[in-house]
Amino acid sequence: MRILKGAVTSEKRTPVVFLHDAAIDEFISSMLLTVMPGIDLLGIVVINADCIADPAMQASSRLMQFMNRTDIPVALSRARGWNAFPWPYRGDCVSFNELPSLKPYTPHVSTPPPDGEALLAKLLDEAIRQHTPITLLMTGPMTPLVDVLGKNPLLAAGIDRMIWMGGAIKVDGNIDPTTTNNVVANKHAEWNAFWDPYAVHDVLNTFGSIQMFPLDISNSAPVSEHFRNALEAQGQKYRYSQLAYEAYSLVTKEPFYRLWDVTATCWLTRPDLYTPPTPMPLTIVQWGFEQGWIHKPSSAGAEKPQDVFFSFSNIRGFYQYVLELLATDGN
Repeated sequence: MRILKGAVTSEKRTPVVFLHDAAIDEFISSMLLTVMPGIDLLGIVVINADCIADPAMQASSRLMQFMNRTDIPVALSRARGWNAFPWPYRGDCVSFNELPSLKPYTPHVSTPPPDGEALLAKLLDEAIRQHTPITLLMTGPMTPLVDVLGKNPLLAAGIDRMIWMGGAIKVDGNIDPTTTNNVVANKHAEWNAFWDPYAVHDVLNTFGSIQMFPLDISNSAPVSEHFRNALEAQGQKYRYSQLAYEAYSLVTKEPFYRLWDVTATCWLTRPDLYTPPTPMPLTIVQWGFEQGWIHKPSSAGAEKPQDVFFSFSNIRGFYQYVLELLATDGN
């Protein structure tokens, strides 16, 4: 199956399902998706990867109340990974859950939380029956999608296109040997791929024209002091900006932090800010020390070409667009 491509137009609302693993940048992406022109956020699936499931779901509940969007269902994936994220990374959702802007809201999360794969299957089935295929925005591992399609491959017909933040093509990966045992800390893998390289393999070999946003492009989008200062200034008037400022202030001591997920998210409505993608076949190492390394195959094979974004055409415009979207109270 080849995924359809095309930019969002003002005449059409694009149905989107957001799959993420509850890091700070992904909560900001959730806010952006509710204020972007022409986007209809149908549901959110949280993956227990770069987070801790319970506080991640609590934070999600608080955030949906903050945005007055409790109509959007949020569910927890039952997916299990191959390589667990380091605990120091996974605690960011705990800190986000305790931000001052979210404190007034009481989390409402059932025990157990709603099933993420069941939600995704339901939305894909509805998309097929209503002839309105959906866009999947994935900023975490691909495992939930593989699990859903493994049970019912026909649901793939409900997908219009896929957008994925993952991989590192021409740059080093982000497996840090100070937080990961050096027997597996290869320099090529990126965490969303490393968490479950087998799922990535299945998706890359099933679908073509995935819109991929690897570290190559997100490396150029740091959480700069100028960006945070602008959010702080806007936060005096707009509560979305204030929450984003509080959130990104949590990572001031993490110089490696980037707008990974926001980079992929903003392409939905502002593709003009990006240089055109490079179509290229990709494969992933599934076993051994280089596990999780996504690269071009050494020889022609059955791999499908994906659309890889390597750079912005207007990085200043990108930051400005994020600020414009967050200059709101969400009402």
